[in-house]
Amino acid sequence: KILAEAAALKQLASDYMHPEVGVKTTDPTLFGRNYFNRYSAPETEDERAEILAEAAALKKSAVAYMHPEVGVCSEDATLFGRNYFERASAPDVESMEEAEEKAKILAEAAALKKSAAAYMHPEVGV
Repeated sequence: KILAEAAALKQLASDYMHPEVGVKTTDPTLFGRNYFNRYSAPETEDERAEILAEAAALKKSAVAYMHPEVGVCSEDATLFGRNYFERASAPDVESMEEAEEKAKILAEAAALKKSAAAYMHPEVGV
């Protein structure tokens, strides 16, 4: 039993060290049919074109990532639209509740400022 294990380990080491030697087998269950690479398989040119287009897009993305100094150029007209809601000249729309809350907060801040000034300058009279 020990000699059989040593021979198997030797065979495994030989297979690992010499990958150029092919695998030899005679088991008939290992010979399956490849339905994708056979000569009668239908042509898949559109798949090839898709793969090449994806590879080109990936290359373009990698170049853009590796070279940030290259600017971004776009020709799509929809990218140059205006935002009418968040532009600088848009009037602020404030509800009545928000205006009252804002006035209350500002009044409290003014009272706190007056109290802090009185605390920091006790020499000033009441």
